[in-house]
Amino acid sequence: MKVLESSISIEELKMIAADTFGDLVKAVVDVRQGLISINAELHSDLEALLIENGSQQQDLWGVNFYPDLEGDEFVEFDSMINMRPSQSNMSRGVDDEAIRNEILEIVGRWVTI
Repeated sequence: MKVLESSISIEELKMIAADTFGDLVKAVVDVRQGLISINAELHSDLEALLIENGSQQQDLWGVNFYPDLEGDEFVEFDSMINMRPSQSNMSRGVDDEAIRNEILEIVGRWVTI
């Protein structure tokens, strides 16, 4: 479990996936600070790590990376930490398109294809 300090390649994500879930890597994105934490069994563990490092919970969104897939299938917006009625997000996904786009932009800065 770590907060990325430099970009990560698809090949590195494939190795992480192989050591954990096989085909996916769990991640949490801080949309305010532009940070990503990766590689835990639960998104909530990654969320806690970012909060310990100064992030605010309302800025954190859980996603899954599928390093063997490309395009829209690479990032999956699905995590229990995303369920937050106080922010009008009523699903495990990310209901706000602007936030989804911001997450994708941040992922594009950190993950090299």
